[in-house]
Amino acid sequence: MKKQIEWAGRCFGPAVKSIKSAMVLLLCASATLAAHADTDNRAPDVPTQIAVSSTNKVSFRGFGVGFQVFKWNGTSWGTAVPEATLFDEDGNIVAIHFGVPIPPRVHPAWQSNSGSIVVGALPPAAVIVDTNAIPWLRLQALTSEGPGVFANTTFIQRVNTTGGKAPSTDGAFIGQVARVPYTADYFFYRHSTN
Repeated sequence: MKKQIEWAGRCFGPAVKSIKSAMVLLLCASATLAAHADTDNRAPDVPTQIAVSSTNKVSFRGFGVGFQVFKWNGTSWGTAVPEATLFDEDGNIVAIHFGVPIPPRVHPAWQSNSGSIVVGALPPAAVIVDTNAIPWLRLQALTSEGPGVFANTTFIQRVNTTGGKAPSTDGAFIGQVARVPYTADYFFYRHSTN
């Protein structure tokens, strides 16, 4: 019996650690989400490099929880591809955040539960606010389709980031994947009618 328990520990130990890490991330995200819960659609205070002009107004604010996914290419971890879930101010899942291949790059995209999708243009305007976290960004919308919260989006900001940075050590083999947890606030803008 002891051998079976040891075998199970070796086989499932990494998965349990991964599940524990995911649970800790979700608990932290829930606490942060509660702290961010408001119905305030004002633009965030940001450095001027990523500010959005006053001809655009915040149409939606979401809190993202997920991973920046990196792939070792033999010399670097390359560019991250997002894999996250966006929550509204009430804690409801409203969208997914992922990468869309549009050669020669993979562009960030968001798809709402209502079917609208917005793809961000690269490269973004970026500023490093916290050296331990991924940069804050301003992306212009490359495309925006369908009805819902992302309809007619003009700009996207990623702010208040935690985590998500590429590993500081080299990969062990080409193609190795690193999924680095992160959180961020996302602000989506539309042209103002005022």
